[in-house]
Amino acid sequence: HSLGGAAVLKAATKIEEITAIATIGAPFNAEHVSKQLDSDLEKISKEGEAEVDLAGRKFKIKKQFVDDIRNQQNDHIAKLRRALLILHSPVDETVNIAEAEKIYQQALHPKSFISLDKADHLLSRAEDSEYVAACISAWASRYLPPAQVTSTAASKVDKGQVLVMEHNKYFARDVQTDNHAWIADEPVSVGGHDLGPDPYEHLLAGLGACTSMTLRMYANHKKLALDDVDVVLSHQRSHAADCEDCEGQSKFVDVIERNITLKGDLTDA
Repeated sequence: HSLGGAAVLKAATKIEEITAIATIGAPFNAEHVSKQLDSDLEKISKEGEAEVDLAGRKFKIKKQFVDDIRNQQNDHIAKLRRALLILHSPVDETVNIAEAEKIYQQALHPKSFISLDKADHLLSRAEDSEYVAACISAWASRYLPPAQVTSTAASKVDKGQVLVMEHNKYFARDVQTDNHAWIADEPVSVGGHDLGPDPYEHLLAGLGACTSMTLRMYANHKKLALDDVDVVLSHQRSHAADCEDCEGQSKFVDVIERNITLKGDLTDA
């Protein structure tokens, strides 16, 4: 995005692993940024650095940065040899859309351009940022390797069994059934890496899925006008003052709350 996009275009020719590049509101070259620094260039030159305002955000810019962007060459875009997606708003007041035109003209195919109508430079509206994310996701799918799917033939698990193996030496675990594979983990706050649902979320998901499936099966069997089923579950540990045989043990019980919403042309129970 912005200057970062220009930096990626420059670095891409030196990184073999890169297969595709998407830029958002990027200038044709990094020197374009110096135009945004006109009022601060003298201070940067004299003091070696200055805090400047770029698109409403404060940045500390050093003289070495200004010197570097002034010495950049522009022949790298024609040498990309990578798929390129250029996204730019015609009303961008920070980086004019003419910069996107220069990038597009210099780049070789495969290249694509998407106009971000009415979006500002920072994509401050949620609908603009979501649109950009959707466009990049769809476009990038052509250049990503196919997802690795665990085949039934390679599965180590018999039907009706679940295999849990270590994914790393922390909390992440590979979970596998005869036809499916996924990762269970703990949140970062407790030492995990949040690569997948935690054990309590698996428990709630199992109960919620079973509840929803049972209701759907019953509605279909009885031909009820049930359009949709939502099941929201939560788990907590509550103090159990009246629990039996609590002496010497933790006086807490696990409480699961389940809220079910049925949608459709239904009568009251």
